[in-house]
Amino acid sequence: MKPRFYVSTPIYYVNGAPHIGHAYTSIAADVLARFKRLDGYDVFYLTGTDEHGQKVARAAAEAGLGPQEFADRVSADFRDMADKMGVSYDDYIRTTEPRHHRSCAELWRRIAANGHIYPGHYEGWYSVRDEAFHDEAELTTAADGTKLAPSGAPVAWVREPSFFFRLSAFQDKLLELYETQPDFILPAGRRNEVVSFVRGGLRDLSVSRTSFTWGIPVPDAPGHVMYVWLDALNNYVTACGFPDPEAPRWKFWPADVHVVGKDIIRFHAVYWPAFLMAAGLPLPRRVSSHGWWTVEGEKMSKSLGNVIEPRALVTRYGRDPVRYFLLRQKPFGDDGTISHPALLSRINVELANELGNLAQRSLSLIARNLGGRRPGRGAGTAEDAELLDAAAALPEALRERLDRQVFNEALEEAWKIVRAANAYIDRQAPWALRKTDPARMEAVLRVLVDVLRVLATGLTAFMPDAMGRMLDQLGVPAEARDFAGLATILADGEVLPPPVGVFPRLVEDEA
Repeated sequence: MKPRFYVSTPIYYVNGAPHIGHAYTSIAADVLARFKRLDGYDVFYLTGTDEHGQKVARAAAEAGLGPQEFADRVSADFRDMADKMGVSYDDYIRTTEPRHHRSCAELWRRIAANGHIYPGHYEGWYSVRDEAFHDEAELTTAADGTKLAPSGAPVAWVREPSFFFRLSAFQDKLLELYETQPDFILPAGRRNEVVSFVRGGLRDLSVSRTSFTWGIPVPDAPGHVMYVWLDALNNYVTACGFPDPEAPRWKFWPADVHVVGKDIIRFHAVYWPAFLMAAGLPLPRRVSSHGWWTVEGEKMSKSLGNVIEPRALVTRYGRDPVRYFLLRQKPFGDDGTISHPALLSRINVELANELGNLAQRSLSLIARNLGGRRPGRGAGTAEDAELLDAAAALPEALRERLDRQVFNEALEEAWKIVRAANAYIDRQAPWALRKTDPARMEAVLRVLVDVLRVLATGLTAFMPDAMGRMLDQLGVPAEARDFAGLATILADGEVLPPPVGVFPRLVEDEA
């Protein structure tokens, strides 16, 4: 039986259009899913949209639409974004689906039956934009006197009947979780922030609202709808078939990795495990949190007009180059800046000049000097063995780094092989060997074919289309395009397709 792997993105909030941050999260999770499939795992990859809450109701009203019609439109836009970015999700969940309503109602009942929900009234500073209450000590005051949450969102004083979740009862259990499973939250800096927050003391959490109706009704409590985060976080078990223990996908729970942005780490690393503990359900194995993107060094905002639409980047630069850039440019947990010069540099230097040129030179020499037939293996040299051994170690190097979600480090491991192979072809000069030692020329070209095959297989998770074309040109059959397939030795003498450049150089236009 195959080992299982479950990875998720957060479900994206439908109060606005998708942007580069959403694409980044989805692509990162997609690389993990694709890599685990290459590595022989039975994979479940979940994404989708979060469609309830006061913020969505307001956005729908401003658009002159009912909340369901508004959610339908924006959810379809997020799905289109995922498809355009090459995201290989297995399920696209929406919180307005009947399966999710049933799942949330059951989660509520279990938490309540275990004594962790009680009725009361809530008074406090509430931010519609954050869908969260904030302590007085967290607030700042704007020049016009408006009180602001730490996020910069305005807050208003709210008093209404509410059910409360006994979050305070889980403080010690959460701290024990972080202590005994230090990799539950990655990167380490984010883990330290969460531990500090929990050690500072947890207050019980308001988990229902009565001031609006766009939400999942609380069971047996007319007029109450569930707190949007209790509703949203539960999507991860809904998609596995909860509460049906016989559901085919229940085998995937608990999730291996929830991939989230740093702005929602508290909800995923504090509230979500507490809700699951309260309901008696297994906890996810990890919450992996990434940083934000800025544009030319400035924070993205509609007022500055610098919000990057990911599909426009794909139209301009190509899907795989954009996927590569986003995961290569910065460490996953850090903030980083995106710019057109940086994109062009990565594409032209690393993809076109280094990897693309390596493949083009090797395959063109085969086409010209061997009649386009795959070269045979010859008597190897120490230099051949050194490069082949480095390539053979690449899958494990990628595996170790992707298991820690250090995507840029994984790509650097691949590029060590790319650079070594370029140095090898320059030193061996197979174009000169044609006249002096044709057998050695063929052996060198076969080493390059075998190394390119490993590179293209490993990088398929990052750039599936481009690496698929490279594997086509290497003549690798479809059934041998995973890590187990690397054990299959490609036959000598097979006619290969004519070589075609995989990564053309780009020139910045006037605009």
